[in-house]
Amino acid sequence: MTEHAALGIALALAAGMVAQTLARHLRVPGIVVLLGAGVLLGPDGLNLVQPRTLGATLQTLVGFAVAVILFEGGMNLDLRRLRREARSIRQLVTAGALVTAVGGALAARVFLDWEWTRSILFGSLVIVTGPTVVTPLLRRIRLKPAVATVLEAEGVLVDAIGAIVAVVTLEVVLHPVAENVALGVWDLASRLGFGFVFGLVAGLLLALLLRFERVVPEGLENVLTLSLALAIFQTSNAIRPESGIVTVTVAGIALGNTKTRVLEDLKAFKEQLTVMLIGLLFVLLAADIRLEEVRSLGLGGALTVAALMLVVRPLNVAVGTAGSDLGFREKLFLAWLAPRGIVAAAVSSLFAQELDAAGLPGGSELRALVFLVIAATVLIQGLTGGPLAQLLGLRLPTNSGYVVLGANPLALAMGAVFREAGDDVVFLDSNPDACRAAESDGFRVLFGNALSEAVLARADLDGRAGCIGITPNDEANFIFARRARVEFKVPMAWVALRRGHTSVTSSMVEGVGARELFGEPRNLDLWMVRLERGIARTEAWTRDEPGAAGSEGETGGPVDPDNVLLPLAVIRGRGVVPYERDMAFKKGDELRVLILDERRDEGEAWLAQQGWEPRPSAEGEPQAPAGG
Repeated sequence: MTEHAALGIALALAAGMVAQTLARHLRVPGIVVLLGAGVLLGPDGLNLVQPRTLGATLQTLVGFAVAVILFEGGMNLDLRRLRREARSIRQLVTAGALVTAVGGALAARVFLDWEWTRSILFGSLVIVTGPTVVTPLLRRIRLKPAVATVLEAEGVLVDAIGAIVAVVTLEVVLHPVAENVALGVWDLASRLGFGFVFGLVAGLLLALLLRFERVVPEGLENVLTLSLALAIFQTSNAIRPESGIVTVTVAGIALGNTKTRVLEDLKAFKEQLTVMLIGLLFVLLAADIRLEEVRSLGLGGALTVAALMLVVRPLNVAVGTAGSDLGFREKLFLAWLAPRGIVAAAVSSLFAQELDAAGLPGGSELRALVFLVIAATVLIQGLTGGPLAQLLGLRLPTNSGYVVLGANPLALAMGAVFREAGDDVVFLDSNPDACRAAESDGFRVLFGNALSEAVLARADLDGRAGCIGITPNDEANFIFARRARVEFKVPMAWVALRRGHTSVTSSMVEGVGARELFGEPRNLDLWMVRLERGIARTEAWTRDEPGAAGSEGETGGPVDPDNVLLPLAVIRGRGVVPYERDMAFKKGDELRVLILDERRDEGEAWLAQQGWEPRPSAEGEPQAPAGG
C-alpha cells in the first residue's frame, strides 16, 4: 500500500504540472484541466491515483500545501492597494460571507431537500472563493485595478476566514447543544484573533530576519522562509486548532509588505512552488471523487449551484459593496465572478472524513456537491469572465503600455520618458538591486528571469503596445523582442544593440519584425555608467519644422552623438515613440535626449544644427535640463 501511495503522489504531481502546461497552451483555466486529469487518473478512470490509500497522510499533505498557497497569496497583497478598496473588502469578507453561508444553506435545503445539518455545512463550505483560481483569471483578463484588487483580496482573506468558519461549524454540528453554539461563536473569534496576532508577529520577525545579509547566508533565504512558514502554520494549529490558516495568511501579508533584500526573489520562488502544489492537490482531491456521487445529485444539485451563482453571489456583492465607491458595472462583474478553489475542495474532503468517522450520513454527497460548485463556477465564470469584463468596459485597454527588459539606469531614463507621456511601464529584471532602484523611482517591477513564461505572463505582454530590450546583453534583448513579437503578438518591439558587437545584427532585428533602438548600435555601458555617476541628464527639445533624422555624417556636425548625446524618444501629441533610424519629424515633436554634462555645449550645438530648439518652460524661458 505504501508503494502505491508513493506512486500515486508522484503521478499526481507530474499530472498536475502537465495539466497546467496544457491549460496554458489551450488558454483555458488550469483548474478545468486539473479536475479532468484527477478524474482520469482516479478510480473512475485509469485507477492509477488512489488518494484513500494515503489515509491521514492526505490531510497532512493538504494542510501543508494550503499553508504555502495562502502564504504566497498573502505576500502578493499590496496594502496600499487594499486601503483604497478597504470598505468593499471588509464588507465582502464579513457581511458578504454571512450572506453566502445562509444562502448556500437555504439553496441546499430547498433544492436537494437535505436536512439542516448538512445544508448548514454546505453553506459554510462555499463561503470561500480562492486565490488559486481568481489570481490566474485576473492575469488573463487584465481588469482595471479597483475590481482586480477587490477580487484578489477577497480570494485570499475569505479563504482564511471561511476555512475556520467551516471547521467551527462542523464542530458545532457534531455536538449540537445550546452551550456549544455559544462556545462556537467564541471559538471562531478566538481562533481568528489568535491567528491574526500570531501571524503578524511571525511575519514581521521573518521580515526582520531576511533583512540582514549576514544572518541568513545567500541562497538559503527561500528554503528557510518556506520551512519557517510551515512551522508557523503547525505551531499555530498546535496552540489553537485550525488557526494556522489565518496565521500564515497574515504572516504572508506582513512579509510581503515589508521591504527585504530578497522579497522579489522570494515571491518568484513561492509562485513556482504554489503552481506545483495546486496541481498536486487538485489531481489528488478530484481523484477522490466518484462520478456516480456527482451524478446522483441530479437536477437538485444543478439548481443549487445555479442559485449560488445567480442569486446568492449577487446578494453577497450587494451587501458587501453597499456604500462603496464601486459603480454599477464593477458590482455587476463582482456579482458574476466567484469561482471556488482548493480550500473549498480540501475542507469538503475533511468534512466527508469527519462525518463518516462520526457515523453521520451524507459526507460523500456534501463533497460531491462542493466539487460540482468548483467545476461549474470555474468553467462557466472562468470562460465568460473575459467577454463580460470587455462588455462592461472593465478590461484594461489592449495594446497599451510598455514592457522594458532591464531596470538599469538607461532603461529607467527611457521609462521616465514614457511615464511623462502617460504610458504605463513595467520593468523586468533579475537583479534585486536594480529592481529596488526602479521601485524607489515609482515604477512597477517584476523580478525574475524575464525570458521565462511565468514572468512574461505576469507582465501581461500580450496586451501591451510594445516592448523594449535595453540591457547590456544584445542576445537577451533580441530573444526578448523575438518572443514578444512571435509568441505574444506584441505590435512593436525595439532592441538596443552595443557598438562593436556583432552577435546580433540589424538585419536579424528586422527579420523578427523589431526595430533598432536609438537608431544604431550605441555604447550602452558608457551611458549607464554616466547616469549612475550623475554626469548625464535628460533634456527636452522641440521641433519647429518637419524634417528627417540626421546624423553627424550628413550634416558635417562637429561631434559624434554617441559620445556626447543619446536620443531616447520622441513625444508626438499624446504618444511617445522610441528614437530610431530615419524618423520623419513633424512640427511640434518633442525630443528627449541624454546629454553629457561636461560637453553640453557641443551636444546642444549639434541638436540646434539638426533643427531642434530647447523646449520653453511654462514662463517662456528655455527649459532647465531635466534630472537624469
